[in-house]
Amino acid sequence: MWQFLSLGLLAELTVNGILFGAMYGVAAVGLSLIFGTMRIIFIAQGTIIILGAYLVYWLFTLGGIDPYLSLLLVVPAAFIAGAGVYQALFRKAAAISDKNTSLLIAVGLMFLVQNTMSYAWTPNPKSIVTGYTALGVEILNMRLSFTRLMSMVIAFAATGAVVVFLRRTLVGKAVRAASENMQAAMLMGIDPHRVNAIAFAIGFALAGAAGVALATTYPFDPYFGFVFALKALIALALGGIGNVVGALVGGLALGLIESYSAFFISGGWADAISYGVFLLVLMFRPEGLFVRSIKKA
Repeated sequence: MWQFLSLGLLAELTVNGILFGAMYGVAAVGLSLIFGTMRIIFIAQGTIIILGAYLVYWLFTLGGIDPYLSLLLVVPAAFIAGAGVYQALFRKAAAISDKNTSLLIAVGLMFLVQNTMSYAWTPNPKSIVTGYTALGVEILNMRLSFTRLMSMVIAFAATGAVVVFLRRTLVGKAVRAASENMQAAMLMGIDPHRVNAIAFAIGFALAGAAGVALATTYPFDPYFGFVFALKALIALALGGIGNVVGALVGGLALGLIESYSAFFISGGWADAISYGVFLLVLMFRPEGLFVRSIKKA
């Protein structure tokens, strides 16, 4: 293996890792927003991403709608669903600041959505095959997957939109204030339930965007969401919990770790190494690896 190592191969491993990690990053951004306001790890985020992927599959199979065009339907629907889920399931627990109950509700929601998808679409893996599924793009003598490249574009665009929303809009600033200190924000007249609902809505919208990226790139099944949520949690820990931009960078870093691990060690060890890095970060750098170099969004 080492005799075939070259700068070109390293560049290809790096680019592929970044392209794959972009999906982890956009999932971690959604986790970061919900954690910032409610202080819970929304473990169902990965399952919501898979639900978004199934909606894309359904629209493509039954309606003939291009997966990337379905962004215009899936993301708004997920946004509305996120606000509704908060009002229906999490509002009461948030009112009494019961984080344990909120976490249990998230776990229950994860299993409910998993089993509903399994009943509706069967547990068998699904995939979307289009005219551009096998298309490659030549960049600097490297052949890159078009769908992976589009996943990165979606991740960067979604994260950029969230950052602009948080920094440039009045409602976004209210969300940032609540994530910093909810009690002080309430004293300034900010409605905590409105902020939580907005955070959930955006988190679900990001899950919908990630679902489009996942559906066009990899096969998926109803139970892949939990693994995806764990990877998003690792990315969140790497980038710094509560740091939106750091969450994306953490996802890219995780993609690089898995890409290098799979090549230099073994594909079977990639997940184990990722979880090992996760534990090391929690033990020695719990605030995240990028908290100094990236300003908190």
